[in-house]
Amino acid sequence: MQDIRIYNTYSRSIEKLEPIKPPFIGLYLCGPTVYGLPHLGHVRGPVFFDILHRYLKYNGYKVRLVRNITDVGHLVNDADEGEDKIGKLARIEQLEPMEVAQFYTNKYHSMLNTLNLIPASIEPRASGHIIEQIEMIETIIQNGFAYVANGSVYFDVLKYSETHDYGKLSGRILEDLIAGAGNEARELEGQEEKRNSNDFALWKKAGPEHIMQWNSPWSKGFPGWHIECSAMSKKYLGDFFDIHGGGMDLLFPHHESEIAQSTACTSHNPAKYWMHHNMITINGQKMAKSLNNGISVEAFFSGEHPLLEKAYSPMTLKFFILMAHYRGTLDFSNTALQASEKGLARLLAASETLKKINPTEAENGAIEGLINEGYVALNEDLNTPILISKLFEMATIINSVNGGTAMISKVELDLLKEHFDPLIFDILGLKSEVNNSNDKLDSVMQMLLNMRNEAKLNKNYALSDEIRNKLSTLGFEIKDGKEGTTYSIL
Repeated sequence: MQDIRIYNTYSRSIEKLEPIKPPFIGLYLCGPTVYGLPHLGHVRGPVFFDILHRYLKYNGYKVRLVRNITDVGHLVNDADEGEDKIGKLARIEQLEPMEVAQFYTNKYHSMLNTLNLIPASIEPRASGHIIEQIEMIETIIQNGFAYVANGSVYFDVLKYSETHDYGKLSGRILEDLIAGAGNEARELEGQEEKRNSNDFALWKKAGPEHIMQWNSPWSKGFPGWHIECSAMSKKYLGDFFDIHGGGMDLLFPHHESEIAQSTACTSHNPAKYWMHHNMITINGQKMAKSLNNGISVEAFFSGEHPLLEKAYSPMTLKFFILMAHYRGTLDFSNTALQASEKGLARLLAASETLKKINPTEAENGAIEGLINEGYVALNEDLNTPILISKLFEMATIINSVNGGTAMISKVELDLLKEHFDPLIFDILGLKSEVNNSNDKLDSVMQMLLNMRNEAKLNKNYALSDEIRNKLSTLGFEIKDGKEGTTYSIL
């Protein structure tokens, strides 16, 4: 097993990954609230944590990935008042809430499958774990960190902060939160039930507008958004597990509240490491359904959106995401997507070329170093952009050896074959997207190359050079080797 280091948001530092019970690793991810089509903003988290999942398995760890489906309790504006996001859509569409949840859960699964992501080990639904949430709330009340008000239950943030550091994960300071809330928040609908405006709901008494509601010791109602993940992670991974992941937009209040609830229940942080991916932005603004600026994943594959210049394949979209480090922002652009399309094609073509090249007597000298540098990048907080840059350098060597302008020994070739494809397919989770259009492209290219070769035989070098130069302008590299003329996509 490699020494893997990951960034722990809780400690704000890169730490060596030391599982609680090796070789087992418990990994919990906050999944989607299923009330709309998956859009580009929903893709980055699953893609990154799939890389983490794959790399852990590649290193011999036995991973239990738990990713929830939120199908109740997530209210509009992520608040403690208002309609349930799924319930609201169900009312508008005149459907059962679970019809809405199931339809968009199916869409989410389709997206994950299309992007070649490993399915979760367990995918619990919030609505299926009401009993566990009620039991957890009862324990928090017994421990003195929650109170009942008019049939609702609220977490007592001030009481908790007397002995614990509420705000450590997100870097928020409670005094600033209280000052920022002011008196206006207490005057909002429902806020008068709270002792403090920063208290958050563990259970809400259902109003007439709420379709989904369950019996509880306090009222007929529904769970708060935050308690769901605490209860489900506890059930399937235990009181203390290895990694909790999610987007940076969940740092506060969702993950901060998860830590508070779990600590109030079990006396300790539920996870050893907290990992967060950054957002995909569009014109510098977070892409989100709530902001009405999301591009659906289906639109990417069809090209039917005013911001898209063309359709992009699933692997192009995935490669676009991997070209940026997961903790950095990633801004949408057609230019970047088209560069990713070409880069992916170059790596996939090099993978095919690698199968055909033969060793030479002399060594190349760079292969082992590039492979090692690729793994160093992965081991240092999963730096996929650096890994990809090393793969591009390996691809250049592969193409040069194939073209007869570079050397590679048998030992180096064997080493390259041992690691090049696994890095691309097993760890990055990419795959070939060969289809009829690829076959047609290959046929057209062979026709052009035959025309060029015929022109050379007829000593019509002007036409030969014109074909080569025009293809180069279009992003194709033409190589004349001992075994004939080949092409690759730059």
